[in-house]
Amino acid sequence: MMAASKPVEPQSGSGLPRWQLALLVGTPIVLGVGAVYLWNRSRGKEKQGKRNGERKTPEGSASPVQGQHGATNPELENMSPLDRAQSAKNKGNKYFKAGKYEQAIQCYTEAISLCPKEQKGDLSTFYQNRAAAYEQQLKWTEVIQDCSQAVELNPCYVKALFRRAKALEKLGNKKECLEDVTAVCILEVFQNQQSMLLADKVLKQLGKEKAKEKYKNREPLMPSPQFIKSYFSSFTDDIISQPLQKGEKKDEDKDKEGEASEVTGSSGYLKAKQYMEEENYDKIISECTKEIESGGRYTAKALLLRATFYLLIGNATAAQPDLDRVINMDDASVKLRANALIKRGSMYMQQQQPQLSTQDFNMAAEIDPRNADVYHHRGQLKILLDQVEEAVGDFDECIKLRPDSALAQAQKCFALYRQAYTGNNPSQVQKAMDGFEDVIRRFPKCAEGYALYAQALTDQQQFGKADEMYDKCIELEPDNATTYVHKGLLQLQWKQDLEMGLELISKAIEIDNKCDFAYETMGTIEVQRGNLDMAIDMFNKAINLAKSEMEMAHLYSLCDAAYAQTEVAKKYGLKPPTL
Repeated sequence: MMAASKPVEPQSGSGLPRWQLALLVGTPIVLGVGAVYLWNRSRGKEKQGKRNGERKTPEGSASPVQGQHGATNPELENMSPLDRAQSAKNKGNKYFKAGKYEQAIQCYTEAISLCPKEQKGDLSTFYQNRAAAYEQQLKWTEVIQDCSQAVELNPCYVKALFRRAKALEKLGNKKECLEDVTAVCILEVFQNQQSMLLADKVLKQLGKEKAKEKYKNREPLMPSPQFIKSYFSSFTDDIISQPLQKGEKKDEDKDKEGEASEVTGSSGYLKAKQYMEEENYDKIISECTKEIESGGRYTAKALLLRATFYLLIGNATAAQPDLDRVINMDDASVKLRANALIKRGSMYMQQQQPQLSTQDFNMAAEIDPRNADVYHHRGQLKILLDQVEEAVGDFDECIKLRPDSALAQAQKCFALYRQAYTGNNPSQVQKAMDGFEDVIRRFPKCAEGYALYAQALTDQQQFGKADEMYDKCIELEPDNATTYVHKGLLQLQWKQDLEMGLELISKAIEIDNKCDFAYETMGTIEVQRGNLDMAIDMFNKAINLAKSEMEMAHLYSLCDAAYAQTEVAKKYGLKPPTL
């Protein structure tokens, strides 16, 4: 579902994976809908060039080293045990470079046996070099054993930690791999591409595995009334969300003043609609089921309404058969079938099946070409797929059909802005900003227009004006928790005002204790403050509220990143800088 309360974001919109927020980049970070903002991005960049290469070679020169008294072939009996060990290592390095790994291993083994135990630095290097040779032979267990010896002797040994991480990944030990690669990321100030990519890969795998299991067994959870109303407000041609039509209400119900008393009459669908008006959402699915099982006259509408609420509680498995039935009902109205296609298309997008999603939206446009909702929601899909020009075309079609559609106008501006911003086109950026000004002038009651404009202003570092736009949003929609989260994040980026930022995000949770975005953001900030246990608690709350398996996988990635950091702190005493 693409609810209007949380503007869509291009998948490639940010330059960094969002898990980095929870691994901490060593500088304050603020997550906005359009991008990830970092201060002091250049930190450590002077080291980046030499760090981006993959570590394949053993350490130490293959030529004589200090302590060998300058002799290329000294008599072994005249050398100290350490010098003899170094000589064996140098011989091993020559074999390694020649691709003769078995001989290299024998030399490194000799170096280990000759090296005095108190020479921990040298001994750790010999173990790490032997691990490098085992790695070339794909002997992952031996790699792990030797790297562990090296790390025991030298706990902050980056090469050994990273080599062990890669071997652990090969053996499927993702949790231990993540701990090692987290330590490497912290030691290298998040500047090495190889370790960053491995961390990202493992976190995504862990997130997907955990989310699949959790989502399958999760308890269905009804979102907040504010979220539900915001979701339905993104449709203008949705028959099931319209108020009860004239003649549908019974006379005896008309004098009820919003009380959740029993609605008379035999139609489960009409009762469900009455409950919907009263915001008594928990009873809707069961009343729709009664209508469907009795084969009532409103069966098609009941199927669509039930499917919609199954989607809202995150039960796509139950929603799909209902949507399929409505789509294949020849006697159902075109509007109902098109609405079902939009919702199934959005569901497919959440399941990361963009091809099926696109097919459904295209079919909806074929059967109901004058339905503005089709183009509005397909436009959002195109933004997610980073197909901005096609998105703008869809928003234009929506606006042509419904010139008063403020939401489509605002989202078109945002799409044009993202295209200009990521393409580094200042004149087009300014044109898009002027477009936002026009939208808020023509549609002063559209909170989404102010919210999207605020995000663009934040990108442009026009913080004061962005703050004003969020205030306008709050004035129009005081119960929209998401706006408070964005305003809180703005305070962190603009004024580095942690107290105000946390206060606003706490206010969001107070308004809507089911706002997963607020808990996620709070967790992110707590990581940066060094409060890892509190962060993990916040991420877990967000996980329990996630509306799709994809969202849940992302949140597990954040939580696992924070947990890995607690383990690294315990094992190695490594902690990134905090706010």
